[in-house]
Amino acid sequence: MLKICFQKNNTMHFLSAHWLDITTTILGLAYILLEYKASVWMWVVGFVMQSLGIVLYYQKGLYADCGMEFYYLAMTVYGFVAWMRHRQKTADLPIRHMPKRMAFIWMGIAAAIWAAIYFLLSRFTNSNVPVLDAFTTALSIVGIWALARKYLEQWFVWIVVDVVTCGLYFYKDIPFKASLYALYVVIAVFGYFKWRKMMATDIRTNSSKR
Repeated sequence: MLKICFQKNNTMHFLSAHWLDITTTILGLAYILLEYKASVWMWVVGFVMQSLGIVLYYQKGLYADCGMEFYYLAMTVYGFVAWMRHRQKTADLPIRHMPKRMAFIWMGIAAAIWAAIYFLLSRFTNSNVPVLDAFTTALSIVGIWALARKYLEQWFVWIVVDVVTCGLYFYKDIPFKASLYALYVVIAVFGYFKWRKMMATDIRTNSSKR
């Protein structure tokens, strides 16, 4: 009897300590599956997930990730409005390639943001992972913008972010989210090929209408 009570107490303590991790993981799984399908409702799920993520990352000392969630919230609203507005006018916003010139510009922007966030984290916070925290945040800024514009290449950005974030979250004792990001890597690979196929289908359909 005492053993059962002890096990229950341990379970309750674990759930109490990790409920934000578990909840955002479930929402994150729903989000990536909706993203895989290019569904506009991913933005709604993302808004809830990111709101809870602000609290989670602050508690874990991932200050860049915490601040990044506010940017995510703004881009979530932008992405939802952009996708819905295009759907109301004609059809869904088409999947397309990111222009090469824009890709180089955003690479430079990401490098500058990485350096700036690293400086802020190392100088003004007690973060013990400033390099990686700043790196994933900088790339995520580019990734969420590319996703909102429905660029195919956004999947490449997220694959890099997901691999690094997976290791970082295991290190910071956020095991459920870390496992989710490991799954994200696999889904992102399949997502790229899924979007590429959808883009090719749209191009053929539009060509046949002309």
